[in-house]
Amino acid sequence: MATLGPEPRPHSQLPSAALQTNLSGLGSSTNLPLNRGLERALEDAANSGFLNLSARKLKEFPRTASNYDLTDTVEADLSKNRLMDIPSEVCHLVSLEMLNLYHNCIKSIPDTIISLQSLTCLNISRNQLSVLPACVCGLPLRVLNASNNKLNALPESIGQLTNLMELDVSCNEITALPRHTGQLKALRELNVHRNLLCVLPEDLADLPLVKFDFSCNKVSTIPVCYRKMTQLQSLQLENNPLQSPPAQICMKGKIHIFKYLTMEACRSDKMVDALYLPDIDQHKKLDSDSGVGSDNGDKRLSATEPSDEDSLSLNVPMTNITEEEGLSKDDSSEHISALTGAAHTRKHALTCVDRILKACRDKHPLTRLTQQSKVNMINQLKEAVEMLQDPNSCVTVFFRTHKTLESVDPQFTMRRKMEQLREELELIEQLRESIESRLKVVLPEDLGSSLMDGVVLCHLVNHIRPRSVASIHVPSPAVPKLSMAKCRRNVENFLDACRKMGVPEDKLCLPHHILEEKGLIKVGITVQALLDETSASETLIT
Repeated sequence: MATLGPEPRPHSQLPSAALQTNLSGLGSSTNLPLNRGLERALEDAANSGFLNLSARKLKEFPRTASNYDLTDTVEADLSKNRLMDIPSEVCHLVSLEMLNLYHNCIKSIPDTIISLQSLTCLNISRNQLSVLPACVCGLPLRVLNASNNKLNALPESIGQLTNLMELDVSCNEITALPRHTGQLKALRELNVHRNLLCVLPEDLADLPLVKFDFSCNKVSTIPVCYRKMTQLQSLQLENNPLQSPPAQICMKGKIHIFKYLTMEACRSDKMVDALYLPDIDQHKKLDSDSGVGSDNGDKRLSATEPSDEDSLSLNVPMTNITEEEGLSKDDSSEHISALTGAAHTRKHALTCVDRILKACRDKHPLTRLTQQSKVNMINQLKEAVEMLQDPNSCVTVFFRTHKTLESVDPQFTMRRKMEQLREELELIEQLRESIESRLKVVLPEDLGSSLMDGVVLCHLVNHIRPRSVASIHVPSPAVPKLSMAKCRRNVENFLDACRKMGVPEDKLCLPHHILEEKGLIKVGITVQALLDETSASETLIT
């Protein structure tokens, strides 16, 4: 029994020794595939021209790379490693066209990178760069991605990248874009998301940008000249303290932003005195169109894309004042003096109309004004109409043949435009008063948005004739805003009820006039026709 004690000890030591041997063998076998995989990648690069060393925890370029001919390598992927700088061996790959150094620990770019004169795509994002050297601007790059670094500025020589089409410097600490950025004439995409920009350079307006992202910065003003970016398709500007355009304009999208910029350009660049006559040539036949009845200004202001024209058609050009060849010098001087004396009256009338028409070119022209503003606007329109109708006013000096403004183009005269606008304002007020007086409610200033879900209109129909609309979708505290499908159902029910109550088809508005807040005038006509029909039927009954 005593001999049995020491025997199990060597028996128990055998498995442990064997286990140690197996573990050491396993360790050598695991290192072997790693090295073999690296060698295989270098061998494939020599054959295919694509060097893929991504996610291999490399701190330096493989030393065994000198055993392979990599001079024809056109694409190198060294992303997701631990490189502290760009290896010098990479700068010797003169045929390289694409270089991916994403997610490393690179703190600087060597000047030797200038030798890569075939490089068109450089991805240096998610590193630790604090400076982008000027030597990078000497490369024929088309794509440059330097996002998620610590850059506080871009090189002044960035304008040398004349072939650059995509520039991504998002998530850095850049405080201002260099003035030479406007020289990147091939740039299509610019991403400066999440930086410290306060001002956008005006030179960017001359670039053919398709995508522009300056969100999450400190920009307060979009330059007016940006309305010239006619090729822009994607504009990201959220999380900026924007004041011009205001936030409510920016929330509606690119088209409304460009409309606002165009309006601002018209307001700032308008001629000071369009009626000033420096010189008149008696022997020169000029165009007889005064420009007053032209609707070019309307088309420019209502266009969805920004225009290069910065003046309204209400500014009467100098070449539009006609001259009769048979006029004597005395007659000419009399007309000029008459124009000078009446210019102030005419200018006041045009200023009223100009300001009112500008205010009414937005998508919701008549619902953005306060109650007092609408009353003042109607009074000003009446005053302007009276001035233009006054036979002693300066209308006749526009034409030396003393033709009236009506005889030139009766469909597009200034007086008719103002009268039409005044009638529209009065119709909107009448619509508001009709609804408020019958339903005993106070509608918000933005009348279009309060009617777009159709709830108020359905209640109005049921007030006139109970149970005309059997089912009305109404917002709830849990769902304060109706879906577009429910809004459309309410609007269609309202229009069907109007038909049943005798409203003629030619006075019925379309659903989109209510849903898109684009046709308050049409809605007012429909409601007025509804009230007229019901009052007529009540009269017949009594």
